[in-house]
Amino acid sequence: MNRFVIRGAVLTLASALLPGLAHAADIDGSQLAVWWAIPFAGMLLSIAFVPLIAPFFWHHHYGKITAGWALAFLLPFAAVFGPGTAAAGFVHALVAEYVPFIILLTALFTTAGGIYIRGNLHGSPGLNAGLMAVGAGLASIMGTTGASMLLIRPLIRANDNRKHVAHVVVFFIFIVSNIGGSLTPLGDPPLFLGFLKGVDFFWTARVIFPETLFLVAALLALFYVIDSYYYRKEGVQPVDPTPDSRDVGIEGKVNLLLLLVIVGLVLLSGVWKSSVEFDVFGTAVGLPQLMRDLALVAVIFVSLAVTPRQAREQNQFGWAPMVEVAKLFAGIFLTIIPVLAMLKAGLQGPFAPIVQAVTGADGQPVPAMYFWATGLLSSFLDNAPTYLVFFNLAGGEPQVLMTSLAPVLAAISGGAVFMGANTYIGNAPNLMVKAIAEDRGIRMPSFFGYMAWSGFILLPLFALVTWIWMR
Repeated sequence: MNRFVIRGAVLTLASALLPGLAHAADIDGSQLAVWWAIPFAGMLLSIAFVPLIAPFFWHHHYGKITAGWALAFLLPFAAVFGPGTAAAGFVHALVAEYVPFIILLTALFTTAGGIYIRGNLHGSPGLNAGLMAVGAGLASIMGTTGASMLLIRPLIRANDNRKHVAHVVVFFIFIVSNIGGSLTPLGDPPLFLGFLKGVDFFWTARVIFPETLFLVAALLALFYVIDSYYYRKEGVQPVDPTPDSRDVGIEGKVNLLLLLVIVGLVLLSGVWKSSVEFDVFGTAVGLPQLMRDLALVAVIFVSLAVTPRQAREQNQFGWAPMVEVAKLFAGIFLTIIPVLAMLKAGLQGPFAPIVQAVTGADGQPVPAMYFWATGLLSSFLDNAPTYLVFFNLAGGEPQVLMTSLAPVLAAISGGAVFMGANTYIGNAPNLMVKAIAEDRGIRMPSFFGYMAWSGFILLPLFALVTWIWMR
């Protein structure tokens, strides 16, 4: 209890020292110059190119680079608009968006990382496609991160006697790490952010299920053809590095129950309506959100406590991927503050040309333009903040977007989730899967090599989606 009393006293003291803080959360984007977006652009360009140019430096100093870009925004912003306005924007991004996002991601990462599938499967085209189909179904239930972490290791073990495996991992990223997670807020970070903004839990599943089914089915069919070619070309390998075992099963089964708990907590926070709110420097934190996040933290600790150590060791579970994602997203969520404000200003803001590009001559939003604009930016800017950008650009009112502007929100949702597969940096699990594959000795395509795969396979499919559903 004393901790809460002290915390309350500190918050009160801070509010007294920064009197404008409680009312400064809304930033007028029409008053901002476009150069306020430089830290955001620098942050994302660093993610894209520094690992290619200086991989050793990036591996050891990406946290410092992230902090540098965050300070490059916060310090000048505080100097120009006052510490109260800067602090309010910081707190809002932290409390309303970043913390719930990272807590959910960590809970899924931790529980999935405690599930170890014993036994040795043999990686035929049919088995590989079947695992990906299962992963696509699980992705919207346990998240693209959870499904990816659960299935990528068994998939790699199943194919450890094959010469050509990189294409298997590439299609896994397409299907499981991205497109399969398009149906619920649990599936992919952009949809969870939309859920936090007020989009109904099952709205996306009702609206873009046909597009998702088409893409998953088409990709599975293409993968089967490509994998069958390599499988026949290689022939049967006489020695499998992973010994056969009749002891097929699952270790860490308690985490399956914990995954259901996570689903229940997110659902509950969406349907539980409460008038109880806590004001944190001008940002309202509702009781359902607070209880959900505290319960998710409890799930993380329960998973760590009850999972057999052997299960995590056999999964080669480690915190490095999650730490990297948490640090990078911290910088993204901070530097995107002025970008969101400028886009929200619409035609009165410095990004008016973007608004005009996604708006027809009659002044109405064009779903196809929203789909491609959201998607192409999601390919390079990470799809979660990009979703927020276009969600706000379309008005930011969930009830309107789910009804009269439903085609627009469907286009934003589909673009953000589907096209996160276009590059390694488009979605958090992409880099995690790549890192695990390379750690197991698989030579993955380079940044641009991966884009060659996605450009040749995904972009034509997205064009078909546009022609059929987004016109």
